[in-house]
Amino acid sequence: MNDRAISGGHQEEDSAFEASLRPKRLAEYIGQDRVKETLRIAITAAAARKEPLDHVLLYGPPGLGKTTLAGVIATEMGVSIRITSGPAIERAGDLAAILTSLQPDDILFIDEVHRLARPVEEVLYPAMEDFALDIVLGKGPAARSVRLTLPPFTLIGATTRYALLAPPLRDRFGSVFRLDFYDEEALVAIVRRSAAIMGVGIDDEGIRELARRARGTPRIANRLLRRVRDYAQVMADGHVSGKVARQALGQLEVDDIGLDDIDHKVLRTIIEKFDGGPVGLDTIAASISEDADTVMDVYEPYLLQMGFIQRTPRGRIATARAYAHLGLEPRPDAAEEDPQGQLWR
Repeated sequence: MNDRAISGGHQEEDSAFEASLRPKRLAEYIGQDRVKETLRIAITAAAARKEPLDHVLLYGPPGLGKTTLAGVIATEMGVSIRITSGPAIERAGDLAAILTSLQPDDILFIDEVHRLARPVEEVLYPAMEDFALDIVLGKGPAARSVRLTLPPFTLIGATTRYALLAPPLRDRFGSVFRLDFYDEEALVAIVRRSAAIMGVGIDDEGIRELARRARGTPRIANRLLRRVRDYAQVMADGHVSGKVARQALGQLEVDDIGLDDIDHKVLRTIIEKFDGGPVGLDTIAASISEDADTVMDVYEPYLLQMGFIQRTPRGRIATARAYAHLGLEPRPDAAEEDPQGQLWR
């Protein structure tokens, strides 16, 4: 369901715009201040020693800027970057060809690194540790192993599924950073910057409407900006005011905190069809005609993050906050949230 306007996953329409909107330097990169400061120190130190940067692992939900940050690191280091993805490297020979084509101090960026095949992954181990490539020549008793020396390089891996990384691969990264969701002020700055680059006329109220509904994700904020720009061009005078932004986002069925019609359908299914829960994942999926894995991996994370549903051993439960958001009267024993943010029944 990556075609949803509020999906953090990459969509075909994003490619042409993201390249022009991506910052090139750390100073231009908005948000993730802790990660930026740590990287700034590491980059400065590596450059002073004239050594490649330690291997870097970036993980977190989709759309937060992992690929963008890899490009920023390459620019700051003054080196070239080679971009590929785990599923694209099907055989160990494919990875060997990429590694031997790198120049000294280059960066190899592997997106979805958790999806590397095991034989491919094993080729990476000596490459990351010793800058060497072990190749087996021949077959059977005549087979022999040859070690090729690789130029020093930096591997940057990105993943949305940190737990799926094999421990031997995970341990070979010198720096591991988790990218967090952005707060509203950071998203306001991102939307303002993107609007200036795209030449979109937008006022502060319009910017804040977009930032509020972007689910803490820059990719979603930029996608909504493009959709709202198109609406303003056709239905208004081309200027995005707060009113125009609300009308456009209303047409996209994105509410004031970033929930769309499918999110509402999941919540209403739990509340109206199953009395607020508990209800099993498979039952919810069947009720909205979706696959259970899609519900768990695509729809649930943001609803859990917002505190609208609770996972229990017996199934999913709608919280009092979900009832309030939908304008419904909660049942007396609906799950609530205590001052520490913990859910209870």
